[in-house]
Amino acid sequence: MSTADGSENARGPADADRVLSIRDLSVEIRRGERGVRPVSDVSLVLNRGETLGIVGETGSGKSMTGLAIMGMLPAGGRVTGGSIVLGGKELVGLPAAQYRAVRGNDVAMVFQDSMTALNPTRRIGDQVAEPVRLHHGASKRAARRSAEEMLALVGLPRPAERLDDYPHQLSGGMRQRVMIAMALVCEPRVVIADEPTTALDVTIQAEILELLDDLRSRLGMSMILITHDMGVIARHADRVGVMYGGRVAETAPTPVLFSRTRHRYTHALLSSIPSLTHDRREELFSISGAPPDLTVAQVGCPFAPRCDAATDRCREERPAPSVAEDGHAYACRHPVSGPTARVRSRFATPPAVLPEQGAVPRLRVVDLRREYPAGGAGFLGGRRTVKAVSGVSFEVAAGETFGLVGESGCGKSSLGRMLVALDRPTSGEVIFDGESVTRMSARAFGPRRTQLQMMFQDSNASLDPRMRIGTILREPLAIQGVGSRAQRTVRARELLHDVGLPASVMERYPYELSGGQRQRVGLARALALDPKVLVADEPVSALDVSIRSQVLNLMRRLQLERGLSSVVISHDLAVVRYLADRVGVMYLGKLVEVGTAEEVYGAAAHPYTAGLLAAVPDADPEARRPEGTARVRGELPSPIDPPSGCRFRTRCALATDRCAGTEPPLQAVTGTHQVACHHPLRRGDSHS
Repeated sequence: MSTADGSENARGPADADRVLSIRDLSVEIRRGERGVRPVSDVSLVLNRGETLGIVGETGSGKSMTGLAIMGMLPAGGRVTGGSIVLGGKELVGLPAAQYRAVRGNDVAMVFQDSMTALNPTRRIGDQVAEPVRLHHGASKRAARRSAEEMLALVGLPRPAERLDDYPHQLSGGMRQRVMIAMALVCEPRVVIADEPTTALDVTIQAEILELLDDLRSRLGMSMILITHDMGVIARHADRVGVMYGGRVAETAPTPVLFSRTRHRYTHALLSSIPSLTHDRREELFSISGAPPDLTVAQVGCPFAPRCDAATDRCREERPAPSVAEDGHAYACRHPVSGPTARVRSRFATPPAVLPEQGAVPRLRVVDLRREYPAGGAGFLGGRRTVKAVSGVSFEVAAGETFGLVGESGCGKSSLGRMLVALDRPTSGEVIFDGESVTRMSARAFGPRRTQLQMMFQDSNASLDPRMRIGTILREPLAIQGVGSRAQRTVRARELLHDVGLPASVMERYPYELSGGQRQRVGLARALALDPKVLVADEPVSALDVSIRSQVLNLMRRLQLERGLSSVVISHDLAVVRYLADRVGVMYLGKLVEVGTAEEVYGAAAHPYTAGLLAAVPDADPEARRPEGTARVRGELPSPIDPPSGCRFRTRCALATDRCAGTEPPLQAVTGTHQVACHHPLRRGDSHS
C-alpha cells in the first residue's frame, strides 16, 4: 500500500536503499504566548545516491524540515509529532549528546549564507578540519591534511595556501566551496543543501550545483536540495517534494512532476516562472494572494484561499493524498494535468518602441568611469584602486527600458548609483534631457533630482523601520514642498493603489509587511515625484517566484502606462529579458555587448554573453544546452588589477595573443547590435 510520500508501507527491496525516512513530522515554535506550526504532518523519503528536491515559497516549511532533521530548530522550536529515521536510527527524542555524534558525521548541512555560517574569526583550515577532529578523533596535523584534501576535491584554487585565509578574503563562490568542504569532510550519508546558490551569480551557481552532483556520485551520498528555483530542481533533482503552508502538496519523480503536474499550487508555481523565450507583450502568470499565516490553525486545503478551483469542501476539509503507481502523490481534490502553460493576458498598452534615428535621448552616458581607493601600494608604488566602471557609454530613449546584466562585481550597481547622482564619477558624464548632471552644482541639480529615482535591491534596508508606510511615501513630497499634508496623504493612497496595495498599509511599519509588499512600497516611493528615469537595482532578486512575477508585471505595466525611461540592473537574465527593450552586458567594468533584447538573447555575439545564457537553469528536465556551448567558468578577476587587453580573455576558450595585447572596442554587428570581441560569435556558432 502506498503513502503520500510515494513510498510503500510493506517492507521490500526498496527499504534496503532507503537512507532517510520522515513520517508525519510536525514542528512547533513557541514565542511567548504565540505558537507557529511551520511543519505539519510531513512525510518524505530519501534513497541511497538520490537527490530529493524540496521546493515552495518562503514560509512553506522547506528549511524548517531540514533543520528538524539536523536537530537544529531555533529557540522555542520542538518536534511535536512524527518520526525521522536516518540509517535505521530514530532521531526524534535522541539525547543531545547522541545527536551531536550524528550531526556533521552522518548528516550534514550546506547553509544558504556562507558569510554568516562561517566563523569570521577563524581560519578556513581550522573550520574545515574541526568536524574530523570531533567525530573521528584525528590529530591536528591529520585533520589539517584532510581539510586540504577536501578543499582540493571541491575545486578551491591553491587549497594549501587557502588553509590560513579568513572567510572575508574569499569570494562568494570560494566561500560556498568551503561550506561544502566542511559539510562533506566526514563523508556523511546525507547532505542537506539549503538554498546553496541563492546569493550567487548564474555562472557560479552552475559550477556549485555540478560540484554537488559530482561529489554525491563520487562519495556515494544522498542529498536533499532545498530551493525555490524550479530550474535548479529540473536539472539536478531525481525526485521532487513541493511544500505549501508547512505541508507536502505533491511529490513525484522530476520528469513526472514537470510533465504531468497534478496539484494546482505546483501548476501555478511552474506557470509563474519567467523564461528567456517569454513574449513580452504578455503578462507573467502570478498567484494571487499570499501564503497562509502559520500562527493560525489551518482548516481544509492550505492553498484554497489562492486557488481558482477551490470549493467549500476544499476550505473545510483537508484533502487526502492520492498516489499513482509511478510514485506520484498529490493532495488536491481538483487536480490538473498536462503542460504547465497558462493563458496569460496581454498588456493593454503596446510595448515601448525603439527610438527614432536622430531623436534626443532621455539619458546619455558618456565614457563613465569610477575608481575607489583600495588601500596599499600598487605596481611601482602607485596608489591601488578598484576600477569599478571603466569607460561605459550608452543611451536610453524616452519610454525605453535598458537592461544591464553581468556577474556580481562587474560594476552594474556602481553605474546605477552614478546615473541617479548618488555617487560621482571619477570621469565621464551623465547627460539627462540634454544637460550634464555630472557638471551641475548640488544647488543646480536639486530640482533635477526629482526626475531621477532609484528602486533599491533590499527593500528591508532601504525603508526606515521607524516610519510608518504613509510617512515614508509622504517624505519625498514633503522634502520637495509638494502640496499640503492632506494632499500628500491623498497622493500616498494613490501610489499604494497604483502598486496594488490597500490604503490600510499606510498605518503599518515595514517589518509588518511581506517581502513582496515592501518591494511594492519601494517602487511606490520611487514613483512618488513622477520621475522621468527609474533605475531599478536587482528589484526582485530576494523574492519568491510567485511574488516576483507580480512585481515584474507591475513594473512592466507602470513603465508602459507612464512612459518611464528605465535602467534595470540584474544578474537574472530572464528578468531583464522580460523588462528590457535593449540590453547591455557588463564584464569587469566594461560593456562587452549591447543590442536589442532579441539580438542579445537570440544571437549573442560575445562568448561571455553566450556563456551566461548557457548557465541559466531551464525549468524543464528534458531541456539540454546546445551542443558545444560552453558556460563561463572560473572566478571573476580582481577589478584592482584587471587583465590586459580583453578583460574576459582569462576565462575565454577563444582567447588568442591578440586578445592579451589589444583591448577590443565596441563594433557594430548590425545597426543596433554592438560587440567588443576580437573573435565574435556568428549566428549558429558555438564555442567549447
